[in-house]
Amino acid sequence: MKTILIVDDDVYIGDMLEELLTKENYAVGRAYSGTEALLYLSSRRPDLILLDLMLPGLNGEELLALIKDIPVIVVSAKAEVSGKVDLLLGGAADYITKPFDTSELLARITVQLRKSTGQRSAGILSFDRIRLNTDAHTVTVADTPVRLTQTEYAILKLLMVNPAQVITKSVMLDRISEDTPDCTESSLKVHISNLRKKLRAVEGKDYIEAVWGIGFKLNEEL
Repeated sequence: MKTILIVDDDVYIGDMLEELLTKENYAVGRAYSGTEALLYLSSRRPDLILLDLMLPGLNGEELLALIKDIPVIVVSAKAEVSGKVDLLLGGAADYITKPFDTSELLARITVQLRKSTGQRSAGILSFDRIRLNTDAHTVTVADTPVRLTQTEYAILKLLMVNPAQVITKSVMLDRISEDTPDCTESSLKVHISNLRKKLRAVEGKDYIEAVWGIGFKLNEEL
């Protein structure tokens, strides 16, 4: 079942969208601010995001810049063409203006999910010079093969699926348990240290960043 995250502080619109999407057999997540959406994305990866622009705290444009590799349909009352163009160039997959026809919105969602499924079917995750093939379970850095243990591979895959998010230690342990049973809280730091060394050995780049007291993320400042 595909999951769609609704980011909108308007409870009425959010409830309407949730009811509509649930009837279409989508799983639905809710966030009422940009900050709440970031918290949601730190532990879960929806298949698509419906994003309002006028949000409390972190606004829609600021949140959009932080979302990587998840299709975002902006749902906004702003109708200026220049604004739409800026958002599409800034990473939005599509834009629909409020008020909208629900059948049109559902069609746009179907199109974006079809596109993203096609892109992911190739089985390649990329970040800077890292390439991870989820079909062959291989990793290269600058076209150089890097041999990883099962746990190191699971950690890297989780980080690359969520390239802009900080993954907490507890979430990481929970998520990688699907792929590897031998990682514990006490051994996690050792596995990550070994993974960082192997990735750094190719070009000297430190691809994984520790966020003190929280967890780990990919280093976007390379």
